[in-house]
Amino acid sequence: MPSACDSLIDDIEDMVSFSDPTPHERQLARKSIIPRSRKKKEVLINEELQADSVIPGTQKIWMKTWGCSHNSSDGEYMAGQLAASGYKMTDDPTEADLWLLNSCTVKNPKCSLFLGHSVRLLGQKKDGGRRLGGARLDLPKIRRNPLIEIISINTGCLNACTYCKTKHARGDLASYPIEELVERARQSFQEGVCEIWLTSEDTGAYGRDIGTDLPTLLWQLVEVIPEGAMLRVGMTNPPYILEHLEEMAKILNHPRVYAFLHVPVQSASDSVLMDMKREYCIDDFKRVVDFLKERVPGITIATDIICGFPGETEEDFQETVDLVKCYRFPSLFINQFYPRPGTPAAKMEQVPAHVKKQRTKKLSHLFHSYNPYDHKVGERQHVLVTEESFDAQYYVAHNKFYEQVLVPQRAEFKGKMIEVDIYEAGKHFLRGRPVEDSKPFSPSIAAPLQKGEVSGLMQVNI
Repeated sequence: MPSACDSLIDDIEDMVSFSDPTPHERQLARKSIIPRSRKKKEVLINEELQADSVIPGTQKIWMKTWGCSHNSSDGEYMAGQLAASGYKMTDDPTEADLWLLNSCTVKNPKCSLFLGHSVRLLGQKKDGGRRLGGARLDLPKIRRNPLIEIISINTGCLNACTYCKTKHARGDLASYPIEELVERARQSFQEGVCEIWLTSEDTGAYGRDIGTDLPTLLWQLVEVIPEGAMLRVGMTNPPYILEHLEEMAKILNHPRVYAFLHVPVQSASDSVLMDMKREYCIDDFKRVVDFLKERVPGITIATDIICGFPGETEEDFQETVDLVKCYRFPSLFINQFYPRPGTPAAKMEQVPAHVKKQRTKKLSHLFHSYNPYDHKVGERQHVLVTEESFDAQYYVAHNKFYEQVLVPQRAEFKGKMIEVDIYEAGKHFLRGRPVEDSKPFSPSIAAPLQKGEVSGLMQVNI
C-alpha cells in the first residue's frame, strides 16, 4: 500500500492548476461571501467547537529567515504567496497562529534545522531534460525592504565542496533566462525599488547551463537601471569569474553598479583547498583580487575563511593569516569549521575543538587590528540611502564601493541619493554629514510599496 507521503507531484507549484482561481481572485471572492444563518432546530445544545475546525487563509503568520540573500529572497516569496492567499503576516511572534522558520544549513550549526527535524526535497522541475531555475520570478512577494529587490539569477552550483550542504538542498546549477531577469528588474523599479541585489550560490557560474554568462546578463540589466539606482553583484567563487575578469572590471566601474564583489577564499593553503574540493588554488584567488583592485580603483573585496578545516596544519593556517595581513580585507566573514552531517568533511579526521577555537580567535583579532576606512575621512561622496541602522539612530547609506555610511535620520533622505562629507570612520562604517545646499536626488521612478505590501498584485486586472 503506498505511503501517504508518496506523491506523483514533482513540485509543490504543480498542485495548483491553471483553472484554479488566482490568489487575487480568492481575495476578492472572500469579500463577497455571505454567511447563511442556521435554523434554531439545527443548533445543538452545548455544541462545542472542534479544535480542527479552522478556515484556511485567516490566520496570522510570523516568519523568520536565516542565511544568505538567496534565502532571504526565498522568504520574501513565501511571505508574498501567503499574504496573497489571505494570510496576515505579522512582525509580532506572540500574536501569530503559526511560526514559519526559513533556515539555511551550509557550514554553521546556528542555521541548521531545529531539533533534528528534516525537510523532504520535492522533485526538481525540468523542461526537455534540462533543469529549470526554480520558482517563477513573477510570483507575489513581500520585500523585507521595499527599496531593495533581491533577484536570484540561478539556483544550485557546479561545485561539490566537501563541507557544504548547499548541493543537497539546491542541486545542480539552473539559471533563469536573461529576459526573465531583466523583466523582473524592470517590474521592481516600477514598484519604487532603487537598489537591486543579484544573488545565487555562485553568480560567476550563471548561464553555463543555458549558453550565456554573467557579463552578458549584467550589460542587459544596467540598461534598465534608472539614474541614481544601484546594482549589487552577489557572491562568486574564483574559478568561474577568472575568464570574465576584463568584462567584470568594466561593469564594476559602471556608475550604476557597486564596485563590490564577494569572493570567498576559505583558506590560503592549496592543500586545504584541495581537501575542500574548491576547484582553484590560492594563486587563482590572488589573480582575481589583484586584477580587480588594479582595474577598479577603490573596489571592495569581501571574502570568507573557514578556520580548523579537517587536516589543516599550523603551516596551512599561517598561510591564511599571511593572506589577511597582505590584503587587509575590509569585509571578512570568519567561520569556525563545523562538520555538517552527511558531508565528506564530516568523515575526515577533525582538528581538535580547542585548536579550531584558538585559530578563529587569532584570525578575528588580526581582522580587528586594522581600520580599513580611516583614509576616507574628509572625502565628499554620493551615497544611496536605503535602510535604518540597528539602533534606529541613523539611516544607512552606501557609497559607490558599497561601504556603509551612517547619515542623519531625515525623512526626505530615505530612498534618495545624497551628497555627504565623511567626518568619522569606524571598523565597519563611515559617518557622513549632508552637504549644505545639496538636494537629495530620487532614483525611484515610482513611489515604493508600503512595508508589508505584496509585490506583483498591482499587475492583476480587476
